[in-house]
Amino acid sequence: MVMDVEVVKDIASFDPELLQLPEVSPSALKENPQIADQLYTHWLTLPETIKLVKSVIDDAKVGLPLGISGTSNNASSAGASTSLPSIFPTGGTPPLSPRSMSGSPRAARRGFGVGPSNLGSSLKPVSEPAKEVIPQFYFLNGRPPPSDLKDQCLSTINHIFFGHESGIHIQEFKSVTKEICKLPSFFSSVLFKKIDVNCTGIVTRDSFIDYWIHRNTMIMDITTHIFTILKQPDRKYLTQEDFKPLLRELLSSHPGLEFLQNTPEFQDRYAETVIYRIFYYVNRSGNGHLTLRELKRGNLIAAMQHADEEEDINKVLRYFSYEHFYVIYCKFWELDTDHDFLIDKENLIRYGNHALTYRIVDRIFVQVPRKFTSKVEGKMSYEDFVYFILAEEDKSSEPSLEYWFKCIDLDGNGILTPNEMQFFYEEQLHRMECMAQEPVLFEDILCQMVDMISPEIESYFTLRDLKGCKLSGNIFNILFNLNKFMAFETRDPFLIRQERENPTLTEWDRFAHREYIRLSMEEDGEDASIGSGDVWDESAEAPF
Repeated sequence: MVMDVEVVKDIASFDPELLQLPEVSPSALKENPQIADQLYTHWLTLPETIKLVKSVIDDAKVGLPLGISGTSNNASSAGASTSLPSIFPTGGTPPLSPRSMSGSPRAARRGFGVGPSNLGSSLKPVSEPAKEVIPQFYFLNGRPPPSDLKDQCLSTINHIFFGHESGIHIQEFKSVTKEICKLPSFFSSVLFKKIDVNCTGIVTRDSFIDYWIHRNTMIMDITTHIFTILKQPDRKYLTQEDFKPLLRELLSSHPGLEFLQNTPEFQDRYAETVIYRIFYYVNRSGNGHLTLRELKRGNLIAAMQHADEEEDINKVLRYFSYEHFYVIYCKFWELDTDHDFLIDKENLIRYGNHALTYRIVDRIFVQVPRKFTSKVEGKMSYEDFVYFILAEEDKSSEPSLEYWFKCIDLDGNGILTPNEMQFFYEEQLHRMECMAQEPVLFEDILCQMVDMISPEIESYFTLRDLKGCKLSGNIFNILFNLNKFMAFETRDPFLIRQERENPTLTEWDRFAHREYIRLSMEEDGEDASIGSGDVWDESAEAPF
């Protein structure tokens, strides 16, 4: 290589042996900057440099980290020198940091974390943290059932659908309803129509598997499943109409109701009464829209299962007892003298041998406790009467307490004050005097009621106070039902013992039992054609 150089006295800054070049002064580098490029080009041609570069490339190919000293496995195994050829003599002043892009602080800030440094590092490369796998927690149709439960269910489905390749008709569907879906048998028709959306008249194995397994219906609790079957697709609640198909199948299939087959008008009345009782107890909001939450809080599902298992329908005291329907209907029939299926204020005042006061009857017909469903002004329908009689004869239940609380709460402020209670008791006091009974002053009665209820604040009663006391129903009897008030004051110890022996029976259960015996004894003395129920005679005092 030929170049113009100037020999200077400072020759310690370069190593002529390493560079294999004549000595070059710093001033010459300043005057001729291209000399540095020429030196670098010449350095790359040196044998040791070529060996070092080849070693670094081989290490990079196999994924080994690059050391600062340029050490490589290949070079060390070959016994070659692993030190980087230096352009500075050993023992001299430490060199400044190299002015390459990989070594500058600015480049380090820009490229931090992007990749390994060209100079290498003694630190181990940091691996990315393992990603945490979050299991699926939302499923459109609910969490899928376990595989073993699904296999067991498929086995049962295959067994029931064996021999029915074309599908199962509605008459054969009860086994599916009871054995697989675990529903009462009188849900068979409703469930069948829910699956047979195209009204083909058959349910195939595949369509049932799609409904029961693929839609995860099998993992629903029975209350949610029943709610889903009965409700309309565009609603989030049940109405009275949704229960009618269910009651029709119950009437046609239950052995305890076969005797009504020849009297379809009484079948309709029975079905209506059952539905009214359901909504009275379960639909606590009283808006006619029975929600899933209300259904879960009630005891309707247990009563349905009991009705399906019990052949004697009269033993199903909740909702379905025919004897209970008989008592309600006959009581209404006795009051409805013109048999227009409506009763007015004068009719209702005769209830229970004139047990109620005029003031409480007025409050009922003002529709304070409940709006009448009758469209005739001043008239109470059969549905309204069902609500009334259930509230009157079972004042221990929460729906009854709410019903009568609204009647007594004259200003609707949510509390019963002594003035409001005295307003109703005044008529009771007058009736006692007319019957030549010793009157009980309101002040004495008020002290007795306060002791009975033990309200949070003694100056008034709240609905919460009444619901917290088992004897709170007697408060209303004291205020507007003279017969029950007198019965409470002179209660028979024998009846008290009977109540303790059968704590599961409600006041309504005992009343309905007594009235059914009385009505059946009266019926035995009437004409056989009327008593049999085969003939509908509107001139008769009772329909049966």
